[in-house]
Amino acid sequence: MTFISNVGNAVGPIVVVFVAAGLLALFLTPFVRNVVIRYEIVDRPEARRVNTAPVPRGGGLAICAAFLLVAGLFLLLNQSAHFVPIPVAFSPAEVTALLLGGAVAAGLGAIDDLFDLRARYQLLGQVALACGAVALGISIDFIANPLAPGRIIPFPAGPIAAGLTIFWIVGMINSINWIDGLDGLSTGVAFIAAVTLGIISLTTQVGGGQPLIGVLCFALAGALLGFLRWNFNPASIFTGTSGVQFVGYTLAVLAILGTAKVAVALLVLGVPIIDTFWIIVRRVSEGRSPFSPDRTHIHHRLLDLGLSHRQTVLAIYGICLALAVLSLLLSGVTQLYAFLGIFVAFGLILFLPTRGDFDRPDELEAEAYENGVHAETPED
Repeated sequence: MTFISNVGNAVGPIVVVFVAAGLLALFLTPFVRNVVIRYEIVDRPEARRVNTAPVPRGGGLAICAAFLLVAGLFLLLNQSAHFVPIPVAFSPAEVTALLLGGAVAAGLGAIDDLFDLRARYQLLGQVALACGAVALGISIDFIANPLAPGRIIPFPAGPIAAGLTIFWIVGMINSINWIDGLDGLSTGVAFIAAVTLGIISLTTQVGGGQPLIGVLCFALAGALLGFLRWNFNPASIFTGTSGVQFVGYTLAVLAILGTAKVAVALLVLGVPIIDTFWIIVRRVSEGRSPFSPDRTHIHHRLLDLGLSHRQTVLAIYGICLALAVLSLLLSGVTQLYAFLGIFVAFGLILFLPTRGDFDRPDELEAEAYENGVHAETPED
């Protein structure tokens, strides 16, 4: 990993936006909490939920507001002050896709927090959101070739690139959503991912560096950290669908902007992405809807092994940190091997134990839990 020569110029802006977004989210979250309580937007105790008392949801609105205010103001000031160079490929339309798209993502999620929409309507909204991003120029045109360092795998412009981009954005939203099963879990995982993408943006690993994208990644990281103060176990507010949709969408777009960092994001977010894949495989293989709730996510497995709520969250943080370090230190085929290793390991943990002689006893199934982790939202 080699940092760009002018990385020092980006350090000041990064510190400023990180602290500003963190403080905004820290102070906005109690305000959002009071509002959602007033409108009774809460998760109530029931089977498969972690909370034993009503907990307000919709806290993702504080993350969204903190990021949009800080990022929008910085982008506006940077046009004249030139704190960091603006990538040639970073067009005004892409700025709109990032900021306005993030606001729309949070808004759609807030509607679900209020009305508990059915899965099909949420998925439809996510696809429409991703299509809007593509229309504004967000596109995965290529990824780094892991088998040939320095070379890329291009995607033909048009339906193929558009379809891949839509799949990436929708998949990222749901990956963050599906791991949102314990206090602070999705927030912490997203924080690690945002910091890693920010650091990668300051290296020569992504086409000579993208300090502006790095600043935006750290603005998101700051907002997530400020909110985590209220979301870590025991949580006083949940992110809600507004949070997971905003965070998933923003991470997906930031990974694409400038020189695509999708391959890096795949490794850094290996836990939620691979967990999502194997859960879908398991549910479909059993003839169930991929959106049906159960207790087979990686955090459920760790809880069943005897880890406490906090220990499970910290263990997954540790896995994500290890993957983040690998993404920073490794490149090319070694990143691919690391991803495949995690992929196979998760398959053994999440899928094989549910088959044949490895069937789980009835007392470990979702219906038998009086106070298990909270039920998945319709997409989970």
